[in-house]
Amino acid sequence: MIAALTTNVTRFFREPHHFEHFGKNVVDRLAPSLRSGGRLRVWSSACSNGQEPYSIAMSIFSRLPEAESLNVRVLATDIDANMIAAANSGEYSEDAVSAVPDELRRKWFLQQAGGMSKVDQKLASIVTFRELNFIGAWPMKGKFDAIFCRNVAIYFEEKTQQQIWNRFVPMLNPGGVLYIGHSERISGPASDHLVADGVTTYRLSRGVSA
Repeated sequence: MIAALTTNVTRFFREPHHFEHFGKNVVDRLAPSLRSGGRLRVWSSACSNGQEPYSIAMSIFSRLPEAESLNVRVLATDIDANMIAAANSGEYSEDAVSAVPDELRRKWFLQQAGGMSKVDQKLASIVTFRELNFIGAWPMKGKFDAIFCRNVAIYFEEKTQQQIWNRFVPMLNPGGVLYIGHSERISGPASDHLVADGVTTYRLSRGVSA
């Protein structure tokens, strides 16, 4: 029933301006700290079949080639167990991977039988997939430097949207970034803490306590 009711529209590097911002303003900003023992945590909160978190991982490796050996992790969650299984397999059709820039496609995808392509294990090594009911409990204990929650809240009523935005506030590190869908806007109490930092991109004001 969940599989039938949920929407799983996704694409590699969907809304490319988000990945450009993420690379420049999150990965590059934290790179010196990461190379000195710091950590980078990213949450793809409605990951569908994995194209978003793998796009995040490619963005990280493009700017931080040694990411596999650093404290870098991408958490990818979705309510649909079928989508999590597909994401874990890392296999995509030729049509799906056509959205990946040629250089990255050659580097990170291995040709399989039947025209399928499989994500390289090195890329997959920094991504963890888990089932999660988005409007249920969030068991994660650590904070994130970036959260992707795109085209999810739009399916909820305004009150629930505001609650979702507000739940992200204590989940972000100071200066952490929230990426939302092109039809979504931050509203409610969270707007006191999340300031615009680009197109459908919001940064947590420094000094906000959890």
